[in-house]
Amino acid sequence: MQPLNSAQAKIILIDGNQRFVDGTASHNQFDPHQHISDIQEQKPFAVVLGCSDSRVPIETIFDQSFGDLFIIRIAGNIVAPSQMGSIEFAISKFKAALIVVLGHSNCGAISATVDECINKTPLSGSLYSITDRIKPSILPLIDLDLESHELMNRAVEVNIINSVNQLQSQSPIIKAAINDHEVEVVGANYSLKSGVVQFLT
Repeated sequence: MQPLNSAQAKIILIDGNQRFVDGTASHNQFDPHQHISDIQEQKPFAVVLGCSDSRVPIETIFDQSFGDLFIIRIAGNIVAPSQMGSIEFAISKFKAALIVVLGHSNCGAISATVDECINKTPLSGSLYSITDRIKPSILPLIDLDLESHELMNRAVEVNIINSVNQLQSQSPIIKAAINDHEVEVVGANYSLKSGVVQFLT
């Protein structure tokens, strides 16, 4: 099979999410024995930087199977050096044409950052290493006097876009691949209520 371009990869994810929402998913059950022949090789067509939230099983919501997606998960879908390196590895090794930053509604890491910013809630040093990367998305919204749910919704989307911008601008490898039209970086937001993934970029 010919490698997919970013537009084709995005369509596959959109179609897979629609099957998930409709209840017609084709990968809702896995028989490990059917995948033994493929276990030595992987050819993921997309990279997903997603949140660690247990309510967001990424292969499931996109109705994808073994070896289809190269997934990096961290609270708040933030970009830190290890995440950047993992994505660079994936596009260099596997030539995946699409990178998706996937956030979601009611994100706990976003909520913790909002709480820290507003209520000065003390956190551990390890948690600060996450919330400090989310704060640039939150701080400009604090002074807008938004309702709490609107603040959360806006913060989730801004955080996704900020992570997309970081990947596009801070990695020479990703930037070169973008300039050569070999990869595209997009943002997406998953609704816990509806199951729908909305692509933002």
